[in-house]
Amino acid sequence: MQNHRLDPYRRRAIEAARGLVLEIGVGSGLNLPLYGRAVDRVCAIDTSLELLRLARHRDAYALVPVSLLRASAEHLPFADAVFDTIVMTWTLCSIANPVAALIEMRRVLKPGARLVFVEHGLSPETRIARWQHRLTPCWKLIGGGCHLDRKTDDLIRAAGFGLDEIETGYMKGPKPWTFMYQGSATKQ
Repeated sequence: MQNHRLDPYRRRAIEAARGLVLEIGVGSGLNLPLYGRAVDRVCAIDTSLELLRLARHRDAYALVPVSLLRASAEHLPFADAVFDTIVMTWTLCSIANPVAALIEMRRVLKPGARLVFVEHGLSPETRIARWQHRLTPCWKLIGGGCHLDRKTDDLIRAAGFGLDEIETGYMKGPKPWTFMYQGSATKQ
């Protein structure tokens, strides 16, 4: 995820964050130095202890306080309605039960608060989507559980969010891996 072609997507998602932020799937912490003064604090979760250790090195460069916690998006260890923003960057593809995770995210968001996201997923082109479906079983094994064929906007709606905005399209690279969904959704 250190591909510099992802930087504009990453920056745009992080710029939308406000208040108390929950970052889902912090990974190695690439987003942490990007949070600005509109953010009071970032609580960042990941299931991987190894990735959380890497993220600890990057939280020293953050402009805002950061708390790192080992947790699963499907079972968030937070009270209801506490976060102002949830940030999710290239994470939903590898969550075992994405709708359950999104329902949990909705639970911990304050009313009217936002989920901001950038994810890769299912292409609208039949030929490319067919390849994504074929490649996903193998790709999951070598790509940390990543699914190439998830339709992010449908998953977000299925969890009860209202989509505020969404932009889709290919970034440069092989089409089965590069169809992007970026936008925001509000807790209804």
